[in-house]
Amino acid sequence: MRNYRTLLLGRCLSNEESHETKISNPIALAVFSSDALSSVAYGTQEIMIPLTAGVAIFGPGVLGWSWLVALGIVGLLLVLNVSYRQTIHAYPSGGGAYLVAKDNLGETAAQTAGASLLIDYILTVAVSISAGVSAITSAFPSLESHRVFLALAIIAFIALMNLRGVKESGIVFSVPTYGFVMCIVALLIKGFWNVAVGHDLAVVRIATIHMEGTSRLAMVWLFARAYSAGCTALTGVEAISNGVTAFKEPASHNASKTMTWMVVILGTMFLGITYLTNHYGLTYHPDSPETLLSQLTRVILGGAEHGFTRLVYLTTTGFTMAILALAANTAYADFPRLAALHARDGFLPRQFTCQGDRLVFSNGIFILSVAAGILVVLFGAKEDHLMPLYAVGVFLGFTISQTGMVRRWFRLKGKAWQLKALINGLGAVTTLIVMLVIAVTRFTHGAWIVIVLVPLMVITFFGIHRHYIRIRSILAASRVDFIGPRRNRVVVLVSGIHAGVVQALNYAKVIAEHGEVEALTVDFPDEKGRDSAALEKLRSDWPKYCEGIPLRAIRSPYRKVVEPIVNDLIRMRKGEPEYTITVILPEFITGHWWANLLHNQTAWRIKGTLLLMPKVIVISIPYHLEPLIE
Repeated sequence: MRNYRTLLLGRCLSNEESHETKISNPIALAVFSSDALSSVAYGTQEIMIPLTAGVAIFGPGVLGWSWLVALGIVGLLLVLNVSYRQTIHAYPSGGGAYLVAKDNLGETAAQTAGASLLIDYILTVAVSISAGVSAITSAFPSLESHRVFLALAIIAFIALMNLRGVKESGIVFSVPTYGFVMCIVALLIKGFWNVAVGHDLAVVRIATIHMEGTSRLAMVWLFARAYSAGCTALTGVEAISNGVTAFKEPASHNASKTMTWMVVILGTMFLGITYLTNHYGLTYHPDSPETLLSQLTRVILGGAEHGFTRLVYLTTTGFTMAILALAANTAYADFPRLAALHARDGFLPRQFTCQGDRLVFSNGIFILSVAAGILVVLFGAKEDHLMPLYAVGVFLGFTISQTGMVRRWFRLKGKAWQLKALINGLGAVTTLIVMLVIAVTRFTHGAWIVIVLVPLMVITFFGIHRHYIRIRSILAASRVDFIGPRRNRVVVLVSGIHAGVVQALNYAKVIAEHGEVEALTVDFPDEKGRDSAALEKLRSDWPKYCEGIPLRAIRSPYRKVVEPIVNDLIRMRKGEPEYTITVILPEFITGHWWANLLHNQTAWRIKGTLLLMPKVIVISIPYHLEPLIE
């Protein structure tokens, strides 16, 4: 089993080898930017969905708004870039919005930011992988019926790679990331070359917009819907600020530099795709069998039915599918780290802080995979169905983070703090407006789920935190209960006699005081109320092996085992409250894991019940049968 584990995950890493897991800027761009960069594959498409629906009311002229919407989104991207660069330098330990809010706005704001980002990371995995499957089915329609299976298989693969470590997964995932960027850049160069030399004929849009029977408010609503839909292209922008500690030293400098490169590449590709989509007059509807990027690729290449153009089309589609699927890696890089921060502060189970053999937060990876897999199954791996839930959480995190940074500059002052506060304040106001627009325009389409889920998660976080505080206080206060000596009564539970029982009896005599030890068995009397034959046999053999330990039988006419034992121990506790009761359970262990499932079920039930009883100690005495099996 260990060999298989090593083959899948690699050799175990010690704490001293943590420096070997640090990643360079090129690999970090692939690890932390794949989500943001991949969004250009569906960002323009999401803008076109409401605009295409608005053609019936306003006329084809509204399709030209896509360019204005894209410019507004890129403007917001630039503001976020400057803001998060400041966050990276101010908080080089990573944590992003969570630590910023905790340090400057308090625990409630921190837990709200954390909850919103954790939800967004789960949605990132589900949306990205579903979009990747859509890219596959656009090129190979026969695979449409296998969408969910393909999505789950990709989730399993990405989870496995991340269990091997961030550095290893980054090396593997850098190939599709850079391959996608090169394909899109080459496609844009070819598209703009066609426009420059007039090799194609652009679709001329009707410049006017129909106003009959409509209002300017309806136009504003349509534009707001398009803008909020396109803002999905900004998800993942905060990922680098959350994972600063993964970078090689100097970590802050490398992280901020990588973020700038990500913003430049993302903005260039997003504007280019939107401009050419508008130039060629392409539209998209959620029921369309082909993605907008696939349509644009075919048009720019002048067809993709055979020959070289077919090869280029399939290559672009392949890298698009790969980066969309592997864009989930950004969430896999950040979700476990953020969950570990919550757990370290006592707002999530402590298990999230545990690092696996490869120095990654394995439990966070498992939970993220399961949650995303459930969403994929529920929504049929359709990214259009998941999009309405998207972006609300991330923009809530943006807003809290930027507000926290404003508070920080006012609190600490420092060099050029007014300018820094102004930049972060602009980011906070802008992202707040966008968040409200997304919440309102997408509320009835599913955004209400996230809006309701965030406060529920925050309530849960604080419930977990109160539990940990209460347990710590109880444990601290409980020390006075055991000051001074206490008497110990030992009870050995037996059902028959074998070497394991004899071993348990000998151990009981070692830990018992003044001979205060007895054996206890549960007997099922027959239909006439007489002792069973098994009890008679046990009593006849007992003097030979008991070495002076008395045997007492509890009659159970209703064929219960656990309940009579519990009732007898309660009686003993009431009669002798000064005693601590130690219950010893002899168990034999077989040589195979599957064989153990056939034995000791009653012992597990007894242990599970007795562990809930105060001042009762439960000890298992294992007797291994391997020598007998061999």
